[in-house]
Amino acid sequence: MFKFTTPQKIVELGAVKIGGQPGELPTAMVGSIFYHGDKIVKDEKTGLFDRGRAENLLKAEEELSDRTGNPRVIDVVGSYSEALIRYVDFVAEHTDSPFLVDGITADVRIPAIKHAVETGLNSRALYNTVCAEVKPEELQVLHELKVKSAVILAFNPRKPTVDGRLEALAGTQEKPGLIQQTVEAGVQNILIDLSVLDVPDVGPAAKAVYLCKERFGYPAGCAPANAVDMWKKTKAFTQSDFATSHASLLASTIVMGANFVMYGPTSRADISYQAVAVADAIVAYTMRQMYRTRPLTERHPLFKIF
Repeated sequence: MFKFTTPQKIVELGAVKIGGQPGELPTAMVGSIFYHGDKIVKDEKTGLFDRGRAENLLKAEEELSDRTGNPRVIDVVGSYSEALIRYVDFVAEHTDSPFLVDGITADVRIPAIKHAVETGLNSRALYNTVCAEVKPEELQVLHELKVKSAVILAFNPRKPTVDGRLEALAGTQEKPGLIQQTVEAGVQNILIDLSVLDVPDVGPAAKAVYLCKERFGYPAGCAPANAVDMWKKTKAFTQSDFATSHASLLASTIVMGANFVMYGPTSRADISYQAVAVADAIVAYTMRQMYRTRPLTERHPLFKIF
């Protein structure tokens, strides 16, 4: 296990803290709801959905979060701004968790984040995402709205490697990096998503998490779920094969220092929370023995698992 030499930032999103050195805080679990293809959605344009099933999904996840000690951030996904606003209102009303305002384009995200700010949800809402294609107009809106929190997607379309991810964050002589652009937009709380392209890319993404935290100190993580969803061979997997493979992908990012993990649909919470909690507990136990680093909360999985 390792300790980063760069001071590590901790961000506060509502009542949830994310970041720090390995072993200090539990990994935040980011599960998606209302995404394209989600069976609870009846009309993705207007945002009509099965409220009962949505409540049940969120309640089941909340119980797992309480049991393991891993906090949650709800990834609220929408393809249309009207729908995304409706989804945000529902999640804000039925949980006290922070959430991502995750629209497929800026035209979808911006009206929803504006709504979140104007309805007093700025401390819980994260704009998702600031990426390589971000336009000055989009950043200007974030500045004008005084959006407090955002996710940066460290993807470099010209250089989809570990070094390319870091270059996208740091920038070049010709162009400022995504971190600088986001900070200059007035965003205070930054999470960095080190982008996963396919199944084997979980390895480079996890390495990029480590290097990102060592270089910049921001809370970082990635979405192994993206790899699972693109993994064609999973169609031949048994249920057990899928669950163990999914758990392995999640845990591999934790041992490289990830502060959050995007585990996919909230319906996979039951095969995700325990895997991450065990990895968290092992990391925290090792850090305490090697570096005298202690968890910053009594709700850490270390005290729930062992």
